[in-house]
Amino acid sequence: MKKILLILTVFTFTACAELQEVVNQLPQGGGVSQFDIANGLRQALDLGIDKEVSKLTLEDGFYKNELVKILLPQELQKVDKALRDIGLGSLADEGLKALNRAAEDAVSEATPIFIDAVKGITFYDAKTILLGNNDAATQYLSNRTQTALYDKFNPVIKTSFAKVGADQIWENLINRYNAIPFTTNVNPDLTDYVTNEALKGVFTMIAVEELQIRERVSARTTDLLRKVFALQD
Repeated sequence: MKKILLILTVFTFTACAELQEVVNQLPQGGGVSQFDIANGLRQALDLGIDKEVSKLTLEDGFYKNELVKILLPQELQKVDKALRDIGLGSLADEGLKALNRAAEDAVSEATPIFIDAVKGITFYDAKTILLGNNDAATQYLSNRTQTALYDKFNPVIKTSFAKVGADQIWENLINRYNAIPFTTNVNPDLTDYVTNEALKGVFTMIAVEELQIRERVSARTTDLLRKVFALQD
């Protein structure tokens, strides 16, 4: 009877134990240090940039990727509809494509920013992140770098708008819309909007690779990745 009570007590304690208490015991058993885990997480994020974010820099990397395709902001949806209603659907399509082209160009220019961000990130508790959600490392990177990355990324987007001609396309498009009788003029900050959407797309694609590494042993292409992510299997 005492043995049964002891087993029940242990089971109850384990079921109610906080994640941190469980996590703290894992590395000693697996021979993996906090330093190793942190480096493994950085390596996973680097792979996400190398394999997935690089796809965004290609032509149609945003435009034909439904996970990250930049759609029109709410205030421009009425512009799109109004132009299509008067037979200017091709112009509306060109405007949408221009937003995505600017993002594709900007990500190409800004990839080193993301690489540096991963190198400089300090995980407050790598073990907890390792055993967290499937995108825990990506979310940690996003939360710790979003503001700094925005500040660096925004001028790149602005330059890319001019480089791919998106600024002229949208100036023409909005002017055509504003000339339609009985419409309310619009003048949205497209640079800010595309900056945020492009950053969102980058983190989405990094999360795709993190999930692959977490779920597929074959995606763990280095000894360190295999060693570290074996702890969360």
